[in-house]
Amino acid sequence: VQLQASGGGLVQAGDSLRLSCAASGRTFSGYVVAWFRQAPGKGREFVVAIRWSGAITDYEDSVKGRFTISRDNAKNIVYLQMNSLKPEDTAVYYCAADRLARFRADVSEYAYWGQGTQVTVSS
Repeated sequence: VQLQASGGGLVQAGDSLRLSCAASGRTFSGYVVAWFRQAPGKGREFVVAIRWSGAITDYEDSVKGRFTISRDNAKNIVYLQMNSLKPEDTAVYYCAADRLARFRADVSEYAYWGQGTQVTVSS
């Protein structure tokens, strides 16, 4: 499966963005799709994941109450709605997918990755 992440940009603190992760080559059916992010000089951090059935993991603590993951089965897209953005949310955001029996937060568990989309939040 090929993934295409989009929707990033430069925004001010308090603004919102919606990231999209579109699949091509096959559907997301049976896959877990996750969002990770990587800030400058830091490792790739798990944000949240969703199963195509709709089950969702816990969100990374710093984004709880501000970010929401969802999926559109018909369009084969997973979204990450990001509200009340903070400068510390600045990172490259990646979507990843794999056929997993359980939710995983480790980058090594995901075989398929999108190219990343830059989110920059100014104060």
